[in-house]
Amino acid sequence: MKYCKICRKEFPRDLMFCPECNSFLEPVSHSKTLDEGIVEHGINRIIFFDTETSGLNPNYCKIIELGMLVIEDGKIIEEYDKLINIGERIDSTITRITGITNDMLIDEGVSEGDVAQDLKEKLISGTLMIAYNCQFDLSFAYGLLKRHYPHEAEAIIEDVKWLDPMTVFKDRKAYPHKFSDAVEHYDIRNVNFHRAIGDAKGLYEVCLSLKDERDDLGEYINVFGYNPRYGINGLKFPFIEYKKHYYNDSMVSPNNILPKI
Repeated sequence: MKYCKICRKEFPRDLMFCPECNSFLEPVSHSKTLDEGIVEHGINRIIFFDTETSGLNPNYCKIIELGMLVIEDGKIIEEYDKLINIGERIDSTITRITGITNDMLIDEGVSEGDVAQDLKEKLISGTLMIAYNCQFDLSFAYGLLKRHYPHEAEAIIEDVKWLDPMTVFKDRKAYPHKFSDAVEHYDIRNVNFHRAIGDAKGLYEVCLSLKDERDDLGEYINVFGYNPRYGINGLKFPFIEYKKHYYNDSMVSPNNILPKI
């Protein structure tokens, strides 16, 4: 088999150029996987995840959709996507942003307890959790676990590692740095924005592009940048190193990435 770095797909070995984008195909053995270079950090599984929520404050709002893309040995082994019936109505603004309706949560949503159990089972030692603006999703994931496992929640989230690609992206490109900006910058196509599994899949592609651009993602594990003008949003977790992150005009040098300053 051969591999297209642009489309992120494999094709028969007798082809020289990608039938979809006409770029040169590489032998699969030469293509990089995201977990290469991260295994030395004790990582044997990577989960890209995204949450859609009933609001912005994790102290009062809840996850209404959780999406997870589970990677082992460079391969996608599971796609997890659940709507959650939180037992309360969501605002029309949330429906307008996500397309998720109250009827969908009632008819298709599972119980919050079931999703908390699923999340707990996935947050095991050796796992790297990746979310864009990870502070936000980590705060909501912790809130979910705290409601159902009040005596275990801290240990559960501390037992795994966390990576925020937005922090990486801020070291690569000038403002702005929304997820949609990263998707556009790296020419990622067909992302279903504001649905959890769609964003998780898009994030996987963004991270592959970040790794291809410069292979230093492992340096950012458990390091979150924040805008000093606004401070840290949400809970401050003791296992995360928070650093003031200023805007850059272009990609910073390897010696000036946020984890090293």
